[in-house]
Amino acid sequence: MTTAAAVQAALASQDLGDRLSGINQLRQLPPDVAFELIQPVIHDPNPRVRYAAVSQLSSLGNCNLDKAQALLCDRLHNDGEVDVKAAAADAIGALKLSEAFADLASVYSNTSEWLLQFSIVAALGELGNPAATPLLLAALDTDQELLKLAAIGSLGELGDRAILPVLASYIDYPDWQVRHRLAIALGQIGGAQADSLLHQLSQDSSSTVAETATTLLAMQSA
Repeated sequence: MTTAAAVQAALASQDLGDRLSGINQLRQLPPDVAFELIQPVIHDPNPRVRYAAVSQLSSLGNCNLDKAQALLCDRLHNDGEVDVKAAAADAIGALKLSEAFADLASVYSNTSEWLLQFSIVAALGELGNPAATPLLLAALDTDQELLKLAAIGSLGELGDRAILPVLASYIDYPDWQVRHRLAIALGQIGGAQADSLLHQLSQDSSSTVAETATTLLAMQSA
């Protein structure tokens, strides 16, 4: 049986493997206990350990959202590894920490790392803050395909019908994955204009896009 004392000892070990194992064992403890034990590990000298710890906060952070936000925003701004920063953005989105919107927007505007930008754009959709729309539209206009996908997805989650004319310009986008994500976003947004665009996508050259659009239209009319 895994005990808090055993996990704490593993997390304090000088051995990297022990610390990584300790983070995995946290899942076997009550969430409130695991949340207390994981906090010091957020600042571990090894980036793999920090990444694993930050990633687990996406669930453990529910024990204390204010403390989780402080920890995640600190890593978002100050960690030396891009993947740890990205994991912090992912966790902020998963926990729907809406008060961290300004932190996400600030970091986005000050980084050229696409992985971090991608995680921030995806998180903004989960937060559901309409103030994110200008940033998402800017991300949509980049050359990075994954950012386009994430931006369309987040705009769909926000559900603002005012941006439908912008999304309509992607109806014939060369990459079928972008058109597929567009169909899903249109289904989330809904309304007559979105349905009209879905009708166009139901005739798409990609069977995946066409089937998704057709299914979404059927769900709208059900």
